Amino acid sequence: MKIAVLVSVGRHPVSGTARYSRNDAAALTMALSLAKAHDATLDVLHAGDPANPALQEYLALGARAVEVLEIADTPASQADAVALLAARLRGYDLVLTGTRAEGAFDSGMLPYRVAHALEIALVGAAVDLSLRDGCAEVRQFMPKGVRRRVEVQLPALIAVHPLANAAPTYAYARLREGSVVRLAASQSATTSHARNPDDHAWSVRPATAKPVRLAAAEKRSGHARMLSATTTESRGGSVVIEGSSVEKAQVILAYLREHQLVDY
Repeated sequence: MKIAVLVSVGRHPVSGTARYSRNDAAALTMALSLAKAHDATLDVLHAGDPANPALQEYLALGARAVEVLEIADTPASQADAVALLAARLRGYDLVLTGTRAEGAFDSGMLPYRVAHALEIALVGAAVDLSLRDGCAEVRQFMPKGVRRRVEVQLPALIAVHPLANAAPTYAYARLREGSVVRLAASQSATTSHARNPDDHAWSVRPATAKPVRLAAAEKRSGHARMLSATTTESRGGSVVIEGSSVEKAQVILAYLREHQLVDY
């Protein structure tokens, strides 16, 4: 049996520093357990920059080597990732990947596009996975705490949910023993999506923080809040029309201080 794991480069939500993707790390941990239990061959693949230091963290998480299909960091070149991965993944029995990358605006369509290119079944939001008799039994994450078991014939692609039952372990010694290997991409796969004009319409930019709406903390009792949901009442407040702009600003600042929405 041959198992492959697709990994991406994550991004720290505060500093923006490149790191391993926690979702892909869960997929790697599940693949390591399956490969050990079924004596299968495990390959870890990435499409992107081989020099990215974040890829070495997957070595510390248990990967013996990370094979990198080199592509440029441009919107037009990113479209080639599906074709390159599909050409490399032909012949594998099971492909594991995260639900989506951590770039804030990532669409999560890569697993679906790769499965479509390989013409294999896809099961998403997997939290648990087991193999038996040429098929995979997947427990899926559903809304409101519901779980569902799905059985799919191999070959298949499984997208792992962030709440999967996997606890990655980090070991620096494994990082020193493993290696990042650069793979040569086939010319046919590289040019298969180059003629699509829609690929050049996309642009990549850093994520921007959304504005946070300030709201005063609710100080009323539960009974009063229930009554306000069924009746119309005045919530207080004041309308400042007279005065200069400085005086109006002072009224707003006093309100923010009163409700502890600012600390200055």
